[in-house]
Amino acid sequence: MRIYLLCFVAVWCLSQAVSVAAEDTDSDVSETARLLAILLDSGRVAIGRNQAQINDPSGAQTAFTQELFAAQTAGIFKERTGHNVNDLPNASMPALAKRLLERLFLESKKTVESYQPVLNMKGLKYKGLIPATFGTETATRFQKWSGVYLKQTAPEHLLRNANNKPDSFEAEHMKELSEASFQGNKGTVISKIDGGNSVRALLPLFYEKTCLSCHGEPKGERDISGYSKEGGKEGQLGGVISVKIDMSQLAGR
Repeated sequence: MRIYLLCFVAVWCLSQAVSVAAEDTDSDVSETARLLAILLDSGRVAIGRNQAQINDPSGAQTAFTQELFAAQTAGIFKERTGHNVNDLPNASMPALAKRLLERLFLESKKTVESYQPVLNMKGLKYKGLIPATFGTETATRFQKWSGVYLKQTAPEHLLRNANNKPDSFEAEHMKELSEASFQGNKGTVISKIDGGNSVRALLPLFYEKTCLSCHGEPKGERDISGYSKEGGKEGQLGGVISVKIDMSQLAGR
């Protein structure tokens, strides 16, 4: 009887340890997804803040460089998360996040570097590097490397790039986020799907003043990129950054 009791206790302790480990893993994946979304958006914000410099046609050598972009993106990310993306080994975050953030930051800098020849061309009033193109190109390369689903999307009536069309999960939550009760809420929506085997994160993107030169009023007027302005107003939902991490990916990370 005593032997059976000891075996029962041992099995119970092991099951509790596995349960706690699973919870820790869920928490790690959720935090990783959240940080990836914020880092991509930090790069978008840095691009938006420097749009005048980027499109300045007067000089043959732009003041907007990969180094300036990296410094500003790191600063924005630290302000929003408290983490230094330039010192990830010593950051207090999941190991999974450190590895993925390092690569996403690298891909972000590569995107800006790829535009440098165009940025340095004199006489061009539009260089093609805007928050949307930065986000799409960076997310695509990062996803190819990592297998992590990462994209920026928007409600269908605001969508400019058909490749960024929202799936049902994104569309449903964007409808909720666009309601008045969610206005100004910059938190990240975290959900588990596929029976708990995947974690999804949505970071809402609300129009700021710097966004309105392309997405504001008058509605229908062509912006600098050639698209029609949506007539958006500051504080309205313009889209989300969407992340999906499959738990099975942890084995290879």
